[in-house]
Amino acid sequence: MAEQEREHVRVAVIGSGFGGLGAAVRLRREGITDFVVLERADSVGGTWRDNSYPGCACDVPSHLYSFSFAPNPDWPRAFSGQRHIRAYLEHVTDVFRLRPHIRFNSEVTQLRWNTAELHWEIETVRGRLTADVVVSAAGPLSDPKTPDIPGLDSFPGKVFHSARWDHDYDLRGKRVAMVGTGASAIQIVPAIQREVGRLTLFQRTPPWVMPRADRAISGVERWLHRQLPFTTQARRGVLWGIRELQVQAFTKRPNELGLVESLAKANMRRAIKDPALRAKLTPDYRIGCKRILLSNTYYPALAQPNVDVVASGLTEVRGNTVVAADGTEAEVDAIIFGTGFHVTDMPIAERVVGADGIALSEHWKGGVQSMRGATVDGFPNFMTVIGPNTGLGNSSMILMIEAQLNYLADYMRQLDVLGGKAALDARPSAVTAWNAKVQERMKRTVWNTGGCSSWYLDENGVNTTIWPGTTSEFRAATRRVDLGEYEVLRAPKPAAAPAAKSGREKKAEAAA
Repeated sequence: MAEQEREHVRVAVIGSGFGGLGAAVRLRREGITDFVVLERADSVGGTWRDNSYPGCACDVPSHLYSFSFAPNPDWPRAFSGQRHIRAYLEHVTDVFRLRPHIRFNSEVTQLRWNTAELHWEIETVRGRLTADVVVSAAGPLSDPKTPDIPGLDSFPGKVFHSARWDHDYDLRGKRVAMVGTGASAIQIVPAIQREVGRLTLFQRTPPWVMPRADRAISGVERWLHRQLPFTTQARRGVLWGIRELQVQAFTKRPNELGLVESLAKANMRRAIKDPALRAKLTPDYRIGCKRILLSNTYYPALAQPNVDVVASGLTEVRGNTVVAADGTEAEVDAIIFGTGFHVTDMPIAERVVGADGIALSEHWKGGVQSMRGATVDGFPNFMTVIGPNTGLGNSSMILMIEAQLNYLADYMRQLDVLGGKAALDARPSAVTAWNAKVQERMKRTVWNTGGCSSWYLDENGVNTTIWPGTTSEFRAATRRVDLGEYEVLRAPKPAAAPAAKSGREKKAEAAA
């Protein structure tokens, strides 16, 4: 397609999970309808579309894990499963009439800033377009991370990641290796334990596991929420308030978490009677340093006779034999990786090329950072949703997403106020100052002092993932765009056309 024929939009949003759909709704509420949502898959849902493994559910209460502007009075359980969360996102898409804006099967292959035109040139697998503003809502849990295990390529059995579950593969009676003990694994293990022949769990680090206060939400409760919407809001408010009060222990007084550890150990003792197994499953770091996991079925599943817990990571595959770092071997028919995602090295960063011709991944080589979790110096009119240091260790990410949507809305208002062709580029000094403040607050948090190695930390041991404060503090920090933190860019004015010459001047030139 010729350059002049490219479609141009005011805003291009990447991804249609909670972040992307939320951005689309907010743009419409701001009166902006000239936007597209570029989605690489054939349906909305983001991580709740991609993760469909057995037992998949949210570990945040349903009424808090939903948009404040789209309450759902009909959540079936206190902690809803993947199927219901995905259905909720489809519902939001339809209620807010977002489908005309969504381009499915349109994976973005490159974003390049055009300094002369002050817009982004976007290449997708289905064509090209340009946009004044790009909102990247690809999310940190988009691309599965599978470790490079020697011999894995020659394994004759089945291999897949929890986020790419193979529903056509029958696990019944199979010998299965489960690699990892994170939030996905503790849901998968009890869901498949009864049907597999033997399950071998490779555990590098045991998680802290607390009981899951899940239950069915009664028909009376749902009727009440439908008839009296303020009851839904009140329920959400209570859930939010409890978690806001918990933040102090995580961020300022980690030593106070000792009581919570005692409760977690008591939870383990109820299900695990074997002292040797209990020793394998007992963490040696402060609770909260890694995400606290919730389950009533994980420990009972591990205590079953067809389950082996290997307190070591998988290091080698020899034919059908999987080998742990401690030398433990097991013959398996399938290997399932529950090894997380590319969080501190997001693949989308390789595809974004800024004003200096440098990819975002290169710009972030010394460490991932942005301002207010949203903007990056050298990448004008480019905003991330769930960017660096916006993650939470104890509450709902939807709260953080909505805070960033407030920032997006004001960002668009500021561009309108500036008028004409304009762009905002974060000042390097402002980005540095913001991150210095974040990292200073991070020093005494449990995520930095708890004695664990978690996916919150990058390869240099810097926590580029978690927000070291309350959601209220983050909402206040993203309520308005401070133009002092940005350089205002203007398109260069076209050169003035030469003045028309008079007939006398033309004759004089001809005579000469």
